Order: sequence, then C-alpha cells, then structure tokens
Amino acid sequence: MAQLKFHAHETARMDRLDGLLLATFGQRALGFGIDFVLMLAVWGTVTGAWLHFVQHIGGSTRVELKWEPHEFTSFVFLVAYAALACYVGKGQSVGKWAARTRVVSLTHERMGIWQSTERALGYGASFLELGFGFVQYFMNRNRQTVHDRIAETIVVDVRRGRD
Repeated sequence: MAQLKFHAHETARMDRLDGLLLATFGQRALGFGIDFVLMLAVWGTVTGAWLHFVQHIGGSTRVELKWEPHEFTSFVFLVAYAALACYVGKGQSVGKWAARTRVVSLTHERMGIWQSTERALGYGASFLELGFGFVQYFMNRNRQTVHDRIAETIVVDVRRGRD
C-alpha cells in the first residue's frame, strides 16, 4: 500500500497573489454597509411579498416588518444573501463593487459556493465580543478579519491605477 504524502497545493496560489493591494478598512466598511442595507431591502421585499401573496396578510391591515437577526429565518436569509452575492459576483457583491474591493480565495482561483458560505457564516464570529473579529483587521499583517481567516480569503483593492 502506497503512503500518502502531504502536498502544499496553496503555495503556488499564494505566490500568484503576492503583492496584491489589500483593501482599506474604510473600503471594507463601506462595502459591508451597502450590502447590509441592500440585504435588508431584499429581505423586506421578499417578506412583504410572502405575507401579502402567500399568507394573504395586508390589504387594509397594517403589516409591520421588523428585522430580528437572532431569528432563524432572518439569519438564514442574511447568510444566503452574503454567500450568494459573493459566489455569483465572483467575490464582488454590490457593496464590494461600489467600494472597489473583491474577496479573493487563498486556496482556489474562484470563490466556490462552500467557501462563500463559510465566509458568510464567519461574519457571526466577527461580530462576537463587540465586533472584535473586525478589529483584528488592524492586527493581522494581511488585514484578515475573523471571517476572512475562517474562509481563507483576503479582500483586495480593485481600483484602477492603484500600485
């Protein structure tokens, strides 16, 4: 029986990424903020349509939509939105596009659906302990937050003419 040997497949990938300009904290915060507002708008539209057309609530009745991030459906919607936006946009959601940033995988040429989902789930870890996972941006030499390290990603600056 032949022995299996460890193969460092990430080394060539990381060599190709060497020297990329990392996104600033301001760029990342702007992109996150835009994505969060857009996600809330999509959530409100989908929830309102569900209540009106499927559950037949509304008409003359006032419907109040309230975002509850700790509720299961809200959590699933948030993760699904963030994961699909990252995957479909090839690392660039609407907010990241506006902020001129892109999420780049440290292990693959393209962000896969699972890696995008890991990163979306990792936002929860970044929010723990009063958002300390986001503050780690300033402590990591590659400017990775907790969710970046969980998903093995970096966020790069894609503005034209940047060195």
